[in-house]
Amino acid sequence: MQEQTKKDIYYSKVMLFGEYSIILGSMGLTIPYSHFNGELRFINSDSYTNLNFARNSNLQLKELFDYIVSLKEQKVLLADIDTERLTNDLKKGLYFESSIPEGYGLGSSGALVATLYNSYANNKIEARADISDKELFELKKAFAQIESFYHGTSSGIDPLICYLKHPIVLENAHHISSVGIPRQDILNEDAIFLLDAETTGKTAPLVKQFMDKVSDPGFKKLIDTQLIPTTNRCISTMLSGQLNDMFQSLKELSHFQLNYFKEMIPEPIQAFWEEGFNTELYTLKLCGSGGGGFFLGFTRNYSAAKAYFATKGKEIIPVYQEV
Repeated sequence: MQEQTKKDIYYSKVMLFGEYSIILGSMGLTIPYSHFNGELRFINSDSYTNLNFARNSNLQLKELFDYIVSLKEQKVLLADIDTERLTNDLKKGLYFESSIPEGYGLGSSGALVATLYNSYANNKIEARADISDKELFELKKAFAQIESFYHGTSSGIDPLICYLKHPIVLENAHHISSVGIPRQDILNEDAIFLLDAETTGKTAPLVKQFMDKVSDPGFKKLIDTQLIPTTNRCISTMLSGQLNDMFQSLKELSHFQLNYFKEMIPEPIQAFWEEGFNTELYTLKLCGSGGGGFFLGFTRNYSAAKAYFATKGKEIIPVYQEV
């Protein structure tokens, strides 16, 4: 692996809208979040690190490597990963130095897949401003295949946003594009924030649970007639700068998730969720698969929301859009 540069640091991501529904064809809107990030390093290099963390990361990378090799042996690996160079580096102590908390819905595995592809893929598709739709979908498919090692199934969106380092919207099954988030109508107190459940969630079993529920025609109809249209309205109104309409659609989405995704929301967070409806001070939704980790909050009065959570002994973390 070549010497690390600033370009090789990969950010976490925040999926603003589209968790779960994106699997069934909704739009999705994701932004990079530089507050947390990660990069590949070697154990015993000059930089300070937690040795136990590094060794554990190295072991986890070896497990992912075995999975990649098995795909390569089956001749189905979509990304041309240089497994010989990767195995040599793993022996030298390669690990993923990361501040992205695992099980928190911020794309820790996505950042790892992105940096692994960047460092070890032959003939890689470069992240650049004029990247084509065809190349985006090639990347998405290759990333989804590798990330499925962690989650059982993957859309490939998390690694893609980490790799591109720019907000992206998945408009439909055939079109992904980089976007800017309009700012002209955003007021000083409008904000998006993270609320920590102080427990971790595991994506794979929650996604399986969701897919099992979707096999019920009644639940599938709810997804098709309510969740997907509401998610799409949240995204389209945000991107067109119609914030009043966006907040209205967001409340509908929040109610839907509390009613039908309760198993993905820890009880203490459910109480905050209800308080958001009662006070009309903020609105909560899932951030990633849920179950624990961070939950996403939207408010038009950040100072008041922050003060409210402080009275409950909770600190909220603002999300800054990396445009």
